[in-house]
Amino acid sequence: MKAQRQSVILDVVEREEVRSQEQLRQRLSSRGFDVTQATLSRDIKELGLLKRSSDGAYQPASAETRPSTASAIDALARALSGYLLDIEPVQQLIVLKTGAGQAQLLALAIDKSRLPEVAGTIAGDDTILIIARDPKSAQAVVKQLRDLAS
Repeated sequence: MKAQRQSVILDVVEREEVRSQEQLRQRLSSRGFDVTQATLSRDIKELGLLKRSSDGAYQPASAETRPSTASAIDALARALSGYLLDIEPVQQLIVLKTGAGQAQLLALAIDKSRLPEVAGTIAGDDTILIIARDPKSAQAVVKQLRDLAS
């Protein structure tokens, strides 16, 4: 439920100008998520949302304000242990399976961790495709993700 709610929050702030927690709470309510202000505050913090100085609307953190690599790796470890169901390497590609609505959150954690072997990620609802730079890099990423997940 939390992962789905956070996925909806990201979708809302990327598509609409939301300037207050109350506006965001109303948008979530219209999509079937009734949340308290405290829960919404925690979600905003966990997602790293910031307010733009130009208009005060929420936005995902920019590259300059993202957490350090060490804290991003810690966040990735938490996301992997919470969301990852299966991991399968296919040459230089890696397919990750998650629960419904959790793929985008895990892909975001992977992207924020800035693993040098990863060229990029594509996330659906419950599946993530990681594109590694080459097959050897893919094996290294699989090992690192498995280690972090345990």
